[in-house]
Amino acid sequence: MSPAPDERDRIRAAMNRILSGTPEHSNGALTIVALSAEAQVPRNALTQRHPDLRNDFYDQVRARGQMPDVERRLRRQVRSLKELRAADAQMIARLKADVEALVGALHQSTAENSQLHQRLAQGTKVVRVLPQPRTVDPAPPMPPDLM
Repeated sequence: MSPAPDERDRIRAAMNRILSGTPEHSNGALTIVALSAEAQVPRNALTQRHPDLRNDFYDQVRARGQMPDVERRLRRQVRSLKELRAADAQMIARLKADVEALVGALHQSTAENSQLHQRLAQGTKVVRVLPQPRTVDPAPPMPPDLM
């Protein structure tokens, strides 16, 4: 489909309406989607046929000290992802510390078990088996951040 002969003029007029705060055919957002709706042209007219007008629109938005909506949204998403990454790093650090403590306890239990087996094999010392407790205390609940 070939572009309409007045397409560039409609895009420029739409830019002026959006930047002046008087949109007629869109919500007035500082986005290419709103600009294409305001100019009543397909979005790809701005992204493929007239990228110079798209860039000009964003340059004018920035020159007025504003930030395009898409940039604002992406910055908000980046901030959110950085916060999630920091929380994940804290969780990983706690889990690594837990793993180290559990490996130490396992190593100690294995060493004690090995000593007991050696004593049993030598038969020189008396090894008594302790009676099993009648009731088992339930394990404490896991912290919510580890679930």
